[in-house]
Amino acid sequence: MALTADRLGLATLRHLPQESRPLLRPGTVPAGIVHLGLGAFHRAHQAVHTEAAVGAAGGDWGIVGVAPRSTDVVEALAAQDALFSVTTLAADGPTTRVVGALAGVRHAASDPDAVVRLLADPAIRVVTLTVTEKAYRLDPVTAALTVDPELTADLTTDRPPRTVPGLLVRGLLARAAADGGPVALVSCDNLPANGRRLRGLVEQCLALARVPDATADRALAAVTCPGTMVDRIVPASTEATRDTARRALGVTDLAAVAAEPWSQWVIEDDFPGGRPAWERSGAVLTDDAGPWERLKLRALNGVHSATAYLGALAGAETVAEALALPHLDAVLRRLVVEEVAPSFAPPPGVDVTAYGEQVLARFGNPAIRHRTLQVAMDGSQKLPQRVLHTVADLRAAGRSARWSALVVAAWLRFLLGYADDGRPLPLDDPLAERLRAALAAGAHTPAGVVDAVFAVREVFPADLAADDEVRADVTGWLTALERHGVRATLAGAR
Repeated sequence: MALTADRLGLATLRHLPQESRPLLRPGTVPAGIVHLGLGAFHRAHQAVHTEAAVGAAGGDWGIVGVAPRSTDVVEALAAQDALFSVTTLAADGPTTRVVGALAGVRHAASDPDAVVRLLADPAIRVVTLTVTEKAYRLDPVTAALTVDPELTADLTTDRPPRTVPGLLVRGLLARAAADGGPVALVSCDNLPANGRRLRGLVEQCLALARVPDATADRALAAVTCPGTMVDRIVPASTEATRDTARRALGVTDLAAVAAEPWSQWVIEDDFPGGRPAWERSGAVLTDDAGPWERLKLRALNGVHSATAYLGALAGAETVAEALALPHLDAVLRRLVVEEVAPSFAPPPGVDVTAYGEQVLARFGNPAIRHRTLQVAMDGSQKLPQRVLHTVADLRAAGRSARWSALVVAAWLRFLLGYADDGRPLPLDDPLAERLRAALAAGAHTPAGVVDAVFAVREVFPADLAADDEVRADVTGWLTALERHGVRATLAGAR
């Protein structure tokens, strides 16, 4: 992919509008961070925060971005000297700025050994990840490692690693062997207790690899796994995204991303090798990200999933269009006020109801075309922490979880594969075959669907699946959705 005078890159920076130029120039800041998962969210979130931090306080914290699978973004960024733009989509119009936080890019599938060497490099003191929930290969209910032949081969043979856990563990072992110094592994994915889960993943992988205890202890002693909470709505890039960037910059950016104005990053401050001054970018440094994580997972991600499933069933293409469905905003408010807010202790000084109102305002931003089908992906991985944890905590306290049951019912209705108008709905989920098999083996009634999918232990823990009140609520909502559709169900919701 050749760079032209019409393409974003170092040679065209001087032609950009002053307000759109990057804070950092690639090549001037040495790499101190490796990031696994070079997707749109990282480029619009961690890269932006890191550039702002280094721009304000300095430091050798350039990011080497690693794409585990796709070559498209690596090729685009390599041709642009690792530069890309972020367009902020505010209701009053877009603004576009180029980001220069990347010190380089790599493609893990093409040269995994090079990525292992990078992870072992003493200059790298932070490794961040946005690889989606499924890439961790952890059971979303139990956090146990899901072992398959690919992962087993990564951990028990000398072949180049092909999985994210395999890359991490090979890198940590190589780092320990080379005395590469301490490193922080930082999950920025929507996993409950993501820091503890990442630590558990590494420990389970070392055990599976049958690494001698002394070697495993040495590798683990040099590693911390700070918990985080990340928040910014970043829709998938489209031709419209790239057209907007071109109009603003005057050059073509094939790695352009767009995002809402809001951005939040909460980080547990446990970095033995140092870190960028992320607090200078607006990040919150804390001793415990747990309350922030639960706030976001339940009051934002759970509401996002509810909007996506109900919206997709009703034929809404985007989250903003779904939120405009009659009565949906009222139902979502009741979900937040009556169930999410009482289900956990929020961070000090945070009002969950007010946070929920802010979430709905963000979802309603007409400039953000976040597709309902994109949000609906990987429901088996997302629903446990976004919705089922709320249900479990409410039921443990003897409270009803009726509105959360509507979200579960909407997901079950989505699994059946067709919208209210009969159009097919795709099932993009790592457990797709398991779920289809369960549905095919069960009775083709609302109660039968509940029986079949509630028996999938990778999603529903046994005690929750056996809760008669939860089953009755989900069955009731699913019956209404099947008979009457989303609009009538919402209109009659009480």
